[in-house]
Amino acid sequence: MILSRQDLDELEDRSLAPYGVRSRDSKGRAYPEEERAYRTAFQRDRDRILHTTAFRRLEHKTQVFIVTEGDYYRTRLTHTLEVAQIGRTIARALGANEDLVEAICLSHDLGHPPFGHAGESILSRLMSEHGGFDHNKQSLRIVTKLEKRYPEFPGLNLTWEVREGIVKHETEYDISDAGDYDPEKRGHLEAQIANGADELAYTAHDLDDGLRSGMIQTQQLDGITLWDEVTQSVGWKGFELNDLSRHQLIRRLIGLEVTDLIQSTSSKLKHHQVNSVESLQLLDENVVTFSESMTRKNRQLKDFLYANLYRHPRVVRMQIKAEKTLSDIFSAYEKTPQILPLEVQQRSDEVDFHRSICDYLAGMTDRFALLEHSRLFDPQMRP
Repeated sequence: MILSRQDLDELEDRSLAPYGVRSRDSKGRAYPEEERAYRTAFQRDRDRILHTTAFRRLEHKTQVFIVTEGDYYRTRLTHTLEVAQIGRTIARALGANEDLVEAICLSHDLGHPPFGHAGESILSRLMSEHGGFDHNKQSLRIVTKLEKRYPEFPGLNLTWEVREGIVKHETEYDISDAGDYDPEKRGHLEAQIANGADELAYTAHDLDDGLRSGMIQTQQLDGITLWDEVTQSVGWKGFELNDLSRHQLIRRLIGLEVTDLIQSTSSKLKHHQVNSVESLQLLDENVVTFSESMTRKNRQLKDFLYANLYRHPRVVRMQIKAEKTLSDIFSAYEKTPQILPLEVQQRSDEVDFHRSICDYLAGMTDRFALLEHSRLFDPQMRP
């Protein structure tokens, strides 16, 4: 038996709730293309994202810990894959389009520069007089302009719905700017799920990496409600935290959060009597949310992580090094454009000169940026 795209569209239609986005109902692509015989439009988008240079580079971009800190901490790539896995679980439970959720999750951090949020902060400052920098906008820029993979058009020519999900990506640390993508409307359910999965993943996994690194000690977590509930539920008595126990605790934490998010979202969908994609996007609140109780518990855990991990002296020192590295490179390029690769110099004829520098810097991995800094400023390093 061979399932054609029409068969897949029909299977998708039967499996989705009324408020789930159907591939066959997509608003389409900026450049008309004939769709493939054995993939839906959103499956095709997902595959295009997976094959990009920007996606592969995420392997060597910081989540919290810079690459020089060790091999076992999460990178921007592993974080992205974990977000996609959690997103698909939530989508499946709620009758949303899994393929659309996965495509948005896989693309949501493509625009992140090296060195995590420190890199974004310094690029935003360096570009303050030249249009600014925001990784959500950069992600859209990558999939619509910067990736050169097709002779017929720039970018990946993704469907409207995936692009809308990228620009409407928002968490506590990411504020969306929808621009030309119906800014008066909320993100569709799949975009909201991607947002929720991202927030859920980085909270749990940053805690995991903090514990692994030793920057967070278990006794510091005493009194953090979520941690207390998790340890009690698995019967961990607070003795030495080995790898197996840590995996068990983080796994239970994610399970509690996912369950709460699904149940709370289902309640909101029923409360608002959502019966279409349009009716969901016109609501005065997002439906993908945690319960009030879980929101309070998450707030307490996030505040703890901010004070004890993100502001830990080792992390702050990493951030200072990152800021100096990118600032030095940016200044060198700005003063002496001739040291830029020829393709970047040529690109500056098409876009603003500072934007071309920013695009190049944002695309760098951590280790390439460190190597480039050495090439530029270490007299003993070969240029």
